[in-house]
Amino acid sequence: MVFLTLKEFFQTAIISLAIFLFVYLFLVQPHRVQGLSMVPTFESGELLLTEKLSYRLYRPQRGDVIVFEAPVSRNADFIKRIIGLPGETVKIEDGSIYINGQKLEENYTSSPTQGNETVTVGSNEYFVLGDNRSASSDSRSFGTIKKRTIRGKAWLVYWPIFKSASSFGARIISSVNYHISY
Repeated sequence: MVFLTLKEFFQTAIISLAIFLFVYLFLVQPHRVQGLSMVPTFESGELLLTEKLSYRLYRPQRGDVIVFEAPVSRNADFIKRIIGLPGETVKIEDGSIYINGQKLEENYTSSPTQGNETVTVGSNEYFVLGDNRSASSDSRSFGTIKKRTIRGKAWLVYWPIFKSASSFGARIISSVNYHISY
């Protein structure tokens, strides 16, 4: 009787571990937002799930909030918003961003984009910026990122659950609809 109970326990534990590893490696991964680079979209300390499957099937799009391997340290991940896509020319001038010469209208930033530079995004690369441009280490400092470094798309904030003075609470993260002025 005891042997049968132990056998069932270990079978359940192994199946549970296999399901957890499958979900963690291929579907979703938890991350903690640290720092102020994505304010007001994300606050430091919020916990989110990064969805890993969609970029195996589709290309990342402008406006997607992604988690990727930090270019300066292999032990950390960054969270930023995709601004420039492969083959595009991104120009930062007078606090605004231009994509292939057309002004990008952004309604989620908390500060103007500092700097004056022009970058042509290579194939399988992306130009990323934090939403809090004055407090963000992003493509302006470390350059474009390679597609292979993208861990996934920020999908769901699960902590804190309830809205407070420092957080919007639990929510699904959606892409931004961009408008480029002609």
